[in-house]
Amino acid sequence: MTSTANHPTGRTVVGNISLSLDGRVAGPGGEYDMSWIVPHAVSDGAREHMLKVTTPATTALLGRKNYQGFSSFWPSVADDSEADPRDRKFAQWLNAVDKVVFSRSLQNTDWENSSLASAGPAATVRHLRAQAGGDIIVLASASIIRDLLEAGELDRLSITLCPELPGGGARLFSDGPSGSSWSLTSLTGTESGAICLLYDRIRG
Repeated sequence: MTSTANHPTGRTVVGNISLSLDGRVAGPGGEYDMSWIVPHAVSDGAREHMLKVTTPATTALLGRKNYQGFSSFWPSVADDSEADPRDRKFAQWLNAVDKVVFSRSLQNTDWENSSLASAGPAATVRHLRAQAGGDIIVLASASIIRDLLEAGELDRLSITLCPELPGGGARLFSDGPSGSSWSLTSLTGTESGAICLLYDRIRG
């Protein structure tokens, strides 16, 4: 997919997230209560959407919890002959991509091509924009997405809208971030009933 969310530096910063109908990123059981997302994440449409948004990216941004969860699962999928081919392709991309991890507690990272950020998300993105490369994608880390939105450093939102009302849990947004306008550039339905949406920021 060719990036269309033009930014002066030429690198598109994408925030990828799954949301419930009422905008939640987790259920009432806490931040790891995501069982309601799983049936939609493994649908054919969602898998294809994930490949579409990640393939152009050469840098992935991860919070500590997602880094630890991803690194404990995805590396072995890359060579798992019994896994879905699209999952293998995603896992191979994830192993190879440069991964920048935001954490106050980790002292080091042992996943190949990963490193700890030395600054906050907005400052890190501004530094990355000055370097050559493809898209920069935030993988499911709500706090990083919120930070980049507030700083005006997010160019594209990739949202998998799940037809679920979890009955509680954290939302992506409460009050804020600062106002902005977005243009719908892609809408794809999935067999699970989820909708994969791409919005590009309208910059004046």
